[in-house]
Formats: sequence, structure tokens, C-alpha cells
Amino acid sequence: MQSAMFLAVQHDCGPMDKGASTGPKNEEKREKMKRTLLKDWKSRLSYFLQNSSSPGKPKTGKKSKQQTFIKPSPEEAQLWSEAFDELLASKYGLAAFRAFLKSEFCEENIEFWLACEDFKKTKSPQKLSSKAKKIYTDFIEKEAPKEINIDFQTKTLIAQNIQEATSGCFTTAQKRVYSLMENNSYPRFLESEFYQDLCKKPQITTEPHAT
Repeated sequence: MQSAMFLAVQHDCGPMDKGASTGPKNEEKREKMKRTLLKDWKSRLSYFLQNSSSPGKPKTGKKSKQQTFIKPSPEEAQLWSEAFDELLASKYGLAAFRAFLKSEFCEENIEFWLACEDFKKTKSPQKLSSKAKKIYTDFIEKEAPKEINIDFQTKTLIAQNIQEATSGCFTTAQKRVYSLMENNSYPRFLESEFYQDLCKKPQITTEPHAT
């Protein structure tokens, strides 16, 4: 089953090409893009599957600097559907959700949310100020490389707040991005083929007894 949700690339995730017109050629281009996105999405999540150890058996290797994600059991994966926070609390779930957002051109949303989480834990006033400016230039200001989709008023307020940075500089924007992910991307992730496969319990086959 290929969820149709994979084929949608504009779900409130940011500005897209408004000049696209209809027609046979454009339809062909869109279909080609859909196939490319689906293939890219599957390959990314296959990477997580292939580089994950079985539940309860974490991989060890001092030479490997690459982080290994422990594949969850079906029961653990099913918990992700109970609350968005359950998904974010899982390292494997977060990595898979991030790959999903990337396939939908919305990766900046989770990156901004994670940057805000790190920002709120910062104690040093100097680091707080430098991190606030980096978050602003990366995600908030006009034409930022990872510009998130928030209203102009919120952007203006943030620009004022970072002049004397506090841990609450990005609270409003973070809540809006969280809500956007929870109400849009999260439900589509739960409907994805990848997530559905994770929730499936392995079938136990029994060999017929010889008579």
C-alpha cells in the first residue's frame, strides 16, 4: 500500500511555486516528482531500518561514530500514535519523522523545534544571545535558508525580543510550529506505509508436524 499522503508536497509546509500551470506537460512533471519523492522517502526510511538493531540489542562499535537507532518493537511503535510527544520522545521515531518531513519539504519545522528545545536549556547569557541570533537568521528572517511559515507579526516580535534574549524568545513561534506538525504532518506520518509496517507484529509460521 502506498499512502496517497506521500504524494502531497504542499501541506502548509512553506511557500511553493505559485506559477505552476495545468496541462499535460505539467501533469507529467508532477507525476515524475511524486515518483521521485516516494522513492526518496522509502530509501531514507529503509536506511533507518537497515541501520537499526533489534529491540533490546543495541549495536556497539567504538570505531563507528555514526549514531545507531534501535528499531522499536511493534508495541513501542504503536505508542507513537497515542500522542505526538510520544513520537518526539523516541530517538528512532524522531529520526523517522524528520525524514518524513524532509520528503514533504518541511524539515525546517522539526529543526526549528529542536533548536528551540536546545535554546531553552541554555544557561549562559552569552550563549543565549548567540544562539538566539543564529535561530533568527536560520529560521525567522525573510529569505532565511530554513525559513519557517509563521506570520509577520510573530517575526517582528521575535526580532525585538532577541535584542535582549531570554529563554522565551521563540515560545510563540515554537508553539505554532509544533501545532502545525501535530495537526498536519503527524497524522500523515501515522498513515504512512513505513509506520504501518513498524506496527505489524511478525507472523509466526509453524511447520506441519510429520505424521
